[in-house]
Amino acid sequence: MIDHLLSSLEESQPPADLTPPLQALWWLKKGNLAVGPEWERAHGICQSGEDEKAFDWIHALAHWIEGDESNANYWYRRVGETRSGASTDEEWRHLVTALSQ
Repeated sequence: MIDHLLSSLEESQPPADLTPPLQALWWLKKGNLAVGPEWERAHGICQSGEDEKAFDWIHALAHWIEGDESNANYWYRRVGETRSGASTDEEWRHLVTALSQ
């Protein structure tokens, strides 16, 4: 799934076969894991599915990318997870793998 997402980043929209959480991850990667319009799209998707683990877990990553450590930690605690990697890119890859199964 990681290859599928990465190979589609030149497109203007995420592939139609992606679930909303994977679309949020696509938008985060499309924006180079930085705050900007793509981050805003991903954040909106996360908010639309609040209280569902997949959305909330990606919400944690979004706030880590934003640099809001306390908010990111809140979302990680809320889903009972911890950061799996030392970087946002490692975490992004972990989430894609975990949410593709």
